[in-house]
Amino acid sequence: MDDRTEVTEQTAPERRRAGRGRLGVFTDLLYSILRLIARHIRGFWGALAAFLTVGFLVGLAALLVFAGFAYIVLGGVTQTFDERALRWFELHRSPLLDLVMLEITVLGDGIVLFMIVAVASAFLWLTRHRWSVSLLAVGYVGGWILNKVLKDWFDRPRPSVVEGVDIVHSLSFPSGHAMTSMIAYGAVAYLVARLEPRPAMRRFTWGLAALMILAIGTSRMYLGVHYPSDVVGGYLAGLAWLIFVASGVTAVRFFEPRRPEVAIEEKDLHAEEERAVGVRE
Repeated sequence: MDDRTEVTEQTAPERRRAGRGRLGVFTDLLYSILRLIARHIRGFWGALAAFLTVGFLVGLAALLVFAGFAYIVLGGVTQTFDERALRWFELHRSPLLDLVMLEITVLGDGIVLFMIVAVASAFLWLTRHRWSVSLLAVGYVGGWILNKVLKDWFDRPRPSVVEGVDIVHSLSFPSGHAMTSMIAYGAVAYLVARLEPRPAMRRFTWGLAALMILAIGTSRMYLGVHYPSDVVGGYLAGLAWLIFVASGVTAVRFFEPRRPEVAIEEKDLHAEEERAVGVRE
């Protein structure tokens, strides 16, 4: 690693401190880990592997938190609340609201999310934001696989306390719609918001993504195909996976001076981010 690379890795975190806002504690910790790895490990792939190892250990800790929540849920602690919530939704059903909720829930279907991720990936690839494509691809595909594994592991049946408006045959915990919508819409919002120079538009982007995610989760409960705890579990698992993948992309871009072809691929994104930071300041 030459002197120019060392300077770049030292100054890059300083430049990225602008506009951290409410996520400052998390990003400070993230860049502290990256700087520590940069001081002790040479090379692009070695440094990236070290960071992903740390991320894997953090992921295990997050998995333990999720497992604790799952233990509470499957132990029956939330069952009374779950059933009361579904009965409440059943009391407020109507033909018009049934139609609305069926349309909303489609926004979290696998084929719809796949098309959203595919269109966003194509646009990012054509504009040379290829590591951002990795975020979307790994995030969505990995999240889908993880959800299938978790469903099979916990083996929770679908709700039977109310008659479902929709018909499903898969397992219930965690909600696939909640988990994959958190990953897909969250990843797209992350990629859009980090390039948007206007704070109002960044808030609008995140707000719209949050509204979509919450609406999809609510539709699953209204339709009687998921307990509230299924939806919360899906959100927790999806958020943990999204943070892990987004942090991995941040690490790639942090160590990119060590691999010239990566720096070339990301140069346009750097220019856009710096213009955005200039507007924010």
